[in-house]
Amino acid sequence: MKQQLKVILAGGSGFLGLALARSLAARDVEVVILARSPQPAGAPGRWVRWDGRTVEPAWAGELEGAHAVVNVTGKNVNCRYTAAALQEINDSRVDSVRAVGAAIRACRRPPGAWVQAGSLAIYGDAGERECDEMTAPGTGIPVETCLKWEAAFAAEATPGTRKVLYRISFVLGHGGGALRMLVNLTRCFLGGAIGSGRQYISWIHEADMIRLWERAMEDPAMEGVYNVTSPGPVPNATFMQELRRALHRPWSPPLPAFLVPLGCWFLRTEPVLALTGRRGTPARLEAEGFQFHHTDLRQALRQLFAND
Repeated sequence: MKQQLKVILAGGSGFLGLALARSLAARDVEVVILARSPQPAGAPGRWVRWDGRTVEPAWAGELEGAHAVVNVTGKNVNCRYTAAALQEINDSRVDSVRAVGAAIRACRRPPGAWVQAGSLAIYGDAGERECDEMTAPGTGIPVETCLKWEAAFAAEATPGTRKVLYRISFVLGHGGGALRMLVNLTRCFLGGAIGSGRQYISWIHEADMIRLWERAMEDPAMEGVYNVTSPGPVPNATFMQELRRALHRPWSPPLPAFLVPLGCWFLRTEPVLALTGRRGTPARLEAEGFQFHHTDLRQALRQLFAND
């Protein structure tokens, strides 16, 4: 009898983790989610408590003989950047990477792959320049977080475990993730372009995101850093226009850049998240033959909100 595969999702209680967990469970993969919170009713997988920084036998032992571990741990960056919040954002990422690395090294039979979430925000506010994996990092607070995150991952030596780092773009999913706030604003007839509207939004449909998680776990040739974004990035004005179309909302007035800080204050978030952007390209994925199922933003949004 073929042995059931086991996958560990560290910090898997959020939008990305749960989407992957449901997909894996449907394929009869044993899913173990490492989370701070108790398992809600109906949630996929088996949940094991961890604090995201301390190596404890209860969760670390789950990695023994696992097919792969996927780490998506990190405090949501959609918040006000107080000193305390920034410290928590950075610590949640760096500490979880170090804990996973230490747990892998303690295994007699380490996981075959470690797939680590990162962010396309490492390229900063890149304007219209295309950013592939060889593009130098930008500047700013989000970039500093990404650099600390990636440096922590690079420092973890796991000779028996293949390492893949995904620089993830804006994941489009129904009912969750970063898209939810834009959807709520658009439904309230506040879905106009933000600032100049020229800042690029690099995006990926959740179905392609799941396929890439699974590919990284299964393909022994995959290693190193990858941009995880569709080959169809668009300016903010185009993105908001297509979102209005998908949600059946009329034209909405743009939000001038000078008013963005006020709006962000009410939403308890930071202007940098709305006013900056980057034009990411999935150069390595395309070179290795990955075929995206969703490359047209209009069709992707239409598919997500077809029943709304």
